[in-house]
Amino acid sequence: MHNRIEIYSIRMRTLFTVFFCFVYLTHYSFTSMKKQIDPPLMKLSVIFDTDANNELDDQHALAYLLMSGEDFDVKGVTVNATNNGGDIDEHYKEAERIIKLCDLYKKVPLIIGANDNFENIKKDIDLPKFDGYNAVNFIIEQAKTHIDTKLIIIAVGKLTNVALALKKDPTISKNIRLVWLGSNYPEPGEYNLENDIPAMNYLLRSDLHFEIVTVRYGKTTGTDAVRVTKEDSKKMAGLGPQISEAVIGRHGGEYKNFGDYSVDLFNNINYHGDPPSRALFDMAAVAIVKNPDWAESRHVSSSKMVNKKWIEQPNNPRKLIIWESFEVNKILSDFYCTMKNYVLVDQ
Repeated sequence: MHNRIEIYSIRMRTLFTVFFCFVYLTHYSFTSMKKQIDPPLMKLSVIFDTDANNELDDQHALAYLLMSGEDFDVKGVTVNATNNGGDIDEHYKEAERIIKLCDLYKKVPLIIGANDNFENIKKDIDLPKFDGYNAVNFIIEQAKTHIDTKLIIIAVGKLTNVALALKKDPTISKNIRLVWLGSNYPEPGEYNLENDIPAMNYLLRSDLHFEIVTVRYGKTTGTDAVRVTKEDSKKMAGLGPQISEAVIGRHGGEYKNFGDYSVDLFNNINYHGDPPSRALFDMAAVAIVKNPDWAESRHVSSSKMVNKKWIEQPNNPRKLIIWESFEVNKILSDFYCTMKNYVLVDQ
């Protein structure tokens, strides 16, 4: 009797071992197979819309975007002109400098956009050529190729190009996620906004997915808090890909990498605050698209601007996303890390 029990026990342990191994190997095989067939995380498709020659934050935002190639698929860069920085040609030239310094010249499309504003241009959009038509047509063409996933437009200047594109072809609204660096919402004012209020109001009335990355001058809750001192800017020296043919900078001088040009931009700008520093507003807009955890977001009913003041519409079913309270240290740390360990966008 004792021997029978012992034999039975051995058989049961053997069966249990075989069953456990079968389950383990099946799970391992399935997991391995799943890893092989699962697609890699998709890069975010982006158009960067910029008044590149205005200050120095556009340049840093563009370089940050172009050197974050593991995260972004940059379809193109469109330019517009705001009150500072000259006419559209000057903004185009500055964007071209940055693309060259990122060693992506003629690899990332650079398209000239609107010099004037929405109200003055919209009557001409049915003509073959109008102010900004190249950028407008490019936005429409790219949006139409994004059906399953939205095309992200990171706009860091006035909204003229985007508004004209939607005016010309309203069907593209469902294909676009607009992330706009602009406004002191809910307070009035802000440079990008005031350069074309009708363009902003037109987009606010549409059904376009609209996110506002707040500026809020002098407050800790907006991108004005993402600031760099002149001393900190020296960290940029020598960073980025090294190009063979030097680029002549906006203030003169010859540069073969973006980092050295960044230092020159900081050497030729005025500083504010205590300690004296300069905000990289636009760069923060790229950062929160790259990692949404680096700011807080909330949904609000869409407002409108009348006589340069926000008019709240609490019963408006149309919702916006507001970005605020930015993780300054994390954003700047990632920016510097990206500049040191860049991966250029694949074009």
